[in-house]
Amino acid sequence: MDRLTSMAVFVRAVDLGSFAAAADALGLSGPMIGKHVRFLEERLGVRLINRTTRRQSLTDFGRAYYERCRVVLAEADAADALAADQLSEPRGKLRVTMPVHFGRRCVTPVLLALTQQYPALELDLSFNDRFTDLAEGDYDLAIRTGVPEDKGGVVARRIARQRMVVCASPSYLERHGRPQQIEDLSSHHGIIYRRSGRIRPWLFPRQDQPAAEVTPANRLRLDDLDAIADAAATGMGLAWLPYWLIRERIETGALVLLLPDQRVFLYDAYALWLQTPHLPLKVRLAVDSLASALPGLMT
Repeated sequence: MDRLTSMAVFVRAVDLGSFAAAADALGLSGPMIGKHVRFLEERLGVRLINRTTRRQSLTDFGRAYYERCRVVLAEADAADALAADQLSEPRGKLRVTMPVHFGRRCVTPVLLALTQQYPALELDLSFNDRFTDLAEGDYDLAIRTGVPEDKGGVVARRIARQRMVVCASPSYLERHGRPQQIEDLSSHHGIIYRRSGRIRPWLFPRQDQPAAEVTPANRLRLDDLDAIADAAATGMGLAWLPYWLIRERIETGALVLLLPDQRVFLYDAYALWLQTPHLPLKVRLAVDSLASALPGLMT
């Protein structure tokens, strides 16, 4: 008899609680279920199930063997699914949670292009700057910026690096002058990003040292990047923002890039998913597409 098939029959008999229930579920006879279990017992030389006319119960060894069989069968299914993926296309619902602006402006166009390429793929997107537990939220994928938490059972892959730049409107610079180096920022007004009650400092790389942290004097603290860019464009202060977000404002002259000789901080974006023996094709293609397309949008 085939050992893997007998393992599957054994696991089903344990899960359903009786040989009769397993026989109905698998379309086999009761005696055939017993034959598969006896095959395993004879091969192992150990009893797996104690059976009476009224009930069955796992032996201590049977309980441990059952758990290992479940792992083996799951790996076998994953291997089969991997092969099937090579012959199929992504389908079904892909649930993704992502930051509002980065998600809407950068991630969503890539995923929409993916659905155009694969008509059987569905999208269920959530735009939220709060951190969401992948397991509790039932998401396939989370897109997050900044250093991801070192959390067990979660895989993270960097998909983009955002160039963070300091900018201001021409009207602000006319009134307050132009900073020439990061030390000058302390004498200027800043428009600060604040999320979850925490003010985020501006970061500037230094050679062989941790990034310098700067928090200019501020009276505007916002949790919306577009709103910060709008406030900066009206002359309310300096802003530290990802270049992709303000590119059009720079091109039209609404904002001016500052500190051109200062190295820019690269604020990373990651795709996160729950660790699994077999990553579904829809998730793998989405992550690969984002990692391929997003770097070009960051320049």
